[in-house]
Amino acid sequence: MIEKFLNMLVGEFDNSEQKKEITDENYPYARHLNTIVNDKIINLPKDYNKFFMVEESYYTIKGHTNSMPHLFLFEEENNMIKLTSFELPKNFTKESFKYENIESLDFNEFVQSHKFTPISYQYIDGKFEGGSISNFTESLVFKIHEVFTEDYLEVSEIMELNGKRTFGYDIPIIYKRVKK
Repeated sequence: MIEKFLNMLVGEFDNSEQKKEITDENYPYARHLNTIVNDKIINLPKDYNKFFMVEESYYTIKGHTNSMPHLFLFEEENNMIKLTSFELPKNFTKESFKYENIESLDFNEFVQSHKFTPISYQYIDGKFEGGSISNFTESLVFKIHEVFTEDYLEVSEIMELNGKRTFGYDIPIIYKRVKK
């Protein structure tokens, strides 16, 4: 099942089709570049059957682009796929953490993000679907819901500070594959 999941998720995606249809200038042009990075990780345990992925996310609004990279671990667990988030590795910033800039990473230095609640994805009717709510602080809450298919990634992310939305959109972002 993990192979099916990763085949849907790995690659380059954007919402250019959706962006053409939405006239709200505050709705972003968004792009994801998802790459498995196990081949650049030293000290992985022998026969490691989990997969680390670098997600490079870019959101452009009114000509300004914000990068938001992530390091995620995916594993098959109880007939589901579990996503766990990790802190950016030492010596990287959000601007520099890109697959192409990684020579090697040390598994022994990885630090799990304890503020992010892991997501479990269920496979139902040809789609993987999951979500979580993370309390980053007492007043800062992050909500995510995702649906992945062969044709698109649907992502809804909302950040709330003291119960008021500071980031996110009423309409989920629909990413279509640009290349594998």
